[in-house]
Amino acid sequence: MKIIIDNKIPYIKGALEPFAEVVYLPGNKTTAEVVKDADAIITRTRTICNRDLLEGSKVKFIATATIGFDHIDTDYCRSTGIQWTNAPGCNAESVNQYIASALVSWSMRKRIDLAGLTIGIVGVGNVGSRVAKTCEILGMKVLLNDPPRERMEGPEKFVSLEKIQHEADIITFHVPLNLSGHDKTYHLGNETFFQHLGKTPLVINSCRGEVIDSEAVYDAIEAQDIQGYIADCWENEPDINLDLLNQTEFGTPHIAGYSKDGKANGTQMSVQAISRFFNLGINNWQASGVEEPAHPIIEIDGNQRREYSVLAEAILSTYDIETDDEALKETPHLFEKLRGDYPVRREFGSYTVKAKNMEETTLEKLRLLGFKITRD
Repeated sequence: MKIIIDNKIPYIKGALEPFAEVVYLPGNKTTAEVVKDADAIITRTRTICNRDLLEGSKVKFIATATIGFDHIDTDYCRSTGIQWTNAPGCNAESVNQYIASALVSWSMRKRIDLAGLTIGIVGVGNVGSRVAKTCEILGMKVLLNDPPRERMEGPEKFVSLEKIQHEADIITFHVPLNLSGHDKTYHLGNETFFQHLGKTPLVINSCRGEVIDSEAVYDAIEAQDIQGYIADCWENEPDINLDLLNQTEFGTPHIAGYSKDGKANGTQMSVQAISRFFNLGINNWQASGVEEPAHPIIEIDGNQRREYSVLAEAILSTYDIETDDEALKETPHLFEKLRGDYPVRREFGSYTVKAKNMEETTLEKLRLLGFKITRD
């Protein structure tokens, strides 16, 4: 058996070597010639798995170590009997951490308190659900929009996109990319969307670049129909719209889900899927060697401090979005390198807050965010 693996997928070396010939390659080197005699591919979003890559090959199974799977031509795979799997939810907590840092950093920059603001969350799957919980902890009013879930579960928890457009101070998108159909999300944020806003919201896109029309959001910034744009995902990556980048509050190189925890989860889910498909007997394989944070203990003295200030410090101690924003704006031509060489980032659960002079209600909110707590 032969397996082709993207060489940027971490923690996987050694997992499948006992069962197969394993070839590690950059995503852009995974060509039709390379995969023609492969039985399986473990990939990321940069390898387009379609007829051009797969026709005439021996490939029976594709695992992508990512939430998204729009780089896999699922119709072609279905027609040729190629099975595939993605890694739903693998980096949901990482994106939640990204959004928390973005919101806190923006609020501090603008001298705005998040508590009491209304946030509209468009797409309430693994990521959107976590973001909703975090925003509630931060004291925000949360509006949820998810038509597929609303059809299944009823309308009680959900609102229309129009209500979010009319009432939200912040709008964040967490939808898959659907190019057509009843739940089409391609250019969901288009000219019409921005022209029918009731307020002047902050808009955030950390799901898929094509969900937001680049020209429409640029025009909305220029016309002051929105008060800011935070973008992690872009149309035409890595050749992104530099004019739009320079107008963002924060612009980052598609790294919202790039915590080491999220990467380990994606790798783990892919290896386990390969094991189940080929009956390898390692269905419970676990990723190991995940790097520890440089400073896992966060010391915070809550004496004469507002609760929001304490929560903000804890969040930014784990990840500061401004670092990634500065790197991309200084070297946008290194978009892929910034992704490929991304430094260690661990999620809230890898950190312990050493708390001093802190109310129990604040400690409980830190726990709900995922932090471990010790008292000084």
